[in-house]
Amino acid sequence: MIIGTAGHIDHGKTALLKALTGQEGDRRREERLRGITIDLGYLYASLGESDLTGFIDVPGHEKFVHNMLAGACGIDCVLLVVAADDSVMPQTREHLAIIELLGIRRAVVAMTKIDRVDETRIAEVHLQIEALLDAGPLAGVPILPVSSVTGEGIDALRSLLIEQADDVRARQQDGHFRLAIDRAFSVTGSGVVVTGTAFAGRVAVGDELVLSPSGRTVRVRGLHAQNQKAQEAQAGQRVALNLTGDRLSVDDISRGDWLVTPELQAATRRIDIEFTLLPSETRELRHWTPVHIHLGAQDVTGRIALLEGECLAPGGHVHAQLLLNAPAHVVHGDRVVLRDQSAKRTLGGGRVLDPFAPPRNRHRQARLAVLRALAGDTLEDILPGLLPSAINGLEPALLERQFNRPRHTWRLPDEALEINTRVGPRLFERGTWEYLEQSLVAALQRFHETQPDELGPDRDRLRRYALPQLERPIYLAVLEAVLAAGTIEASGPWLHLPGHRVRLTEEEEALKTRLWPLLEAARFDPPWVRDLANDLDVEEDRVRHLLRKLSRIGELQQVVKDLFYPESTIRQLASQVLDMERQSGVIRAAAFRDQIQLGRKRSIQLLEHFDRIGLTRRFGNERKVRPDSALASEPEVR
Repeated sequence: MIIGTAGHIDHGKTALLKALTGQEGDRRREERLRGITIDLGYLYASLGESDLTGFIDVPGHEKFVHNMLAGACGIDCVLLVVAADDSVMPQTREHLAIIELLGIRRAVVAMTKIDRVDETRIAEVHLQIEALLDAGPLAGVPILPVSSVTGEGIDALRSLLIEQADDVRARQQDGHFRLAIDRAFSVTGSGVVVTGTAFAGRVAVGDELVLSPSGRTVRVRGLHAQNQKAQEAQAGQRVALNLTGDRLSVDDISRGDWLVTPELQAATRRIDIEFTLLPSETRELRHWTPVHIHLGAQDVTGRIALLEGECLAPGGHVHAQLLLNAPAHVVHGDRVVLRDQSAKRTLGGGRVLDPFAPPRNRHRQARLAVLRALAGDTLEDILPGLLPSAINGLEPALLERQFNRPRHTWRLPDEALEINTRVGPRLFERGTWEYLEQSLVAALQRFHETQPDELGPDRDRLRRYALPQLERPIYLAVLEAVLAAGTIEASGPWLHLPGHRVRLTEEEEALKTRLWPLLEAARFDPPWVRDLANDLDVEEDRVRHLLRKLSRIGELQQVVKDLFYPESTIRQLASQVLDMERQSGVIRAAAFRDQIQLGRKRSIQLLEHFDRIGLTRRFGNERKVRPDSALASEPEVR
């Protein structure tokens, strides 16, 4: 268990820890000279249980609340200290508010300095502390009168803390390792050492970790857990890690950085939260207010954007987005505390819903529905609410980072469907996936009804027509699914429903009978549209319309505008290209020109057409056949 102190300056926090443990905490020279705690202090002791308890002593002065926040982020139980002679003071209230905002629900109140007052004063202060706590989640926690000077009440306090340790909920052991760094220093002969509280997972000597948000890779050279040398540490412990890395120095690490496993590295500057403004605030909070944002041990400036309304009354709750001035590491469920722009008072705080929030005002109502779904505690609670609105599916790797839940620990709901796409797996609700498939088929049916003279659209045209809201890889996955099921068929690049064919009218059949011999007789040099129209004494537009229709059917290919080749002729030319590569290893325009005995311009047009349809790929002035080309693998071409 990790216990953190809280309370007003000079209420005896440091002295109480010495009386409890018999140890002097980390004290800096300036702290000893001034007689006050300025920064975080640490000590480890057994209260009577088998494992050592870690203690974090926080400063009580209003100027050092940012230091108090850095230490309070990782504690299991708070030891709220109130002096019997002073009673409840401003930092008592602010520290209590911070504790509540951080979601710490385990606490003991130590009423110190009872050796300086009489029984009446003790009873009076006891009532004042109860009144302070009654309005919040810590109502009813034990209040023990103690004296660090005489030792009165210390044994009872120690016993009570041992009981709290027995009830502390285990932290997430199966998550990826993450540790909030609150100190970094250099040790002669060892190098860089960082300390902090392990929020989740396990770490062992030799592990490779990432400094977040910088993304710098380091390796664990050695470690201490709860101030004892160890080979492994786990969530819920105070950990010191000796790190090594390429040119790593203390200057590369700051309080507020995180040590995480590579799977968790993904810094963010935009976070969606559920936010509560403290009832003690004297005025409403307005949209786009500049604030100090405390995440773990980090203090970063930024702004709060309200997602519902332009202002928030004291005591109010709202969904909000934090826009940070520096990158941060955060996962779903982390607690944030906001202080005003001058860092003089605490405004409120809340819980992280989405660490990788999209820009606000994007489909606001739909986004608010997603945030309401994200209010659950676990991934299993949240997925059923997220899946129906995830039209492009949910990315498992992003969910793993967002919730710090390794994939092997998931229990997917029955309605979840995992689909492999060209950008990796995505999770869909079965109903959503079926809707996408049905929408694609229905859109193609409408296309046939409005464009009966066309065999069908190509892939990208159908996407624009049917499902423009889908990311292209997701659209292709839907298309591949309906193609595999036979619900949609493909003829070359054209997509159509089974049984749909473009049919020529009697008039078009008669015109085809007249012009087809002219196309075949010309072999590699077919006539242009205008020449065919002149030879047949037919309007040019009629000829062009028919040739385009035959192209959509797949009987012709258009090489350039108004120049069409029969499919059989294209295959003969493809054979020439394949023979040339087999003989020479490459295809050159000049050699191709000599082989088909046409001019350079036409030869280039044909070769560029083969590039477009995927038979060849150009490399400078040469080409090679694509090994995956369907045209190259057909027996009649070879």
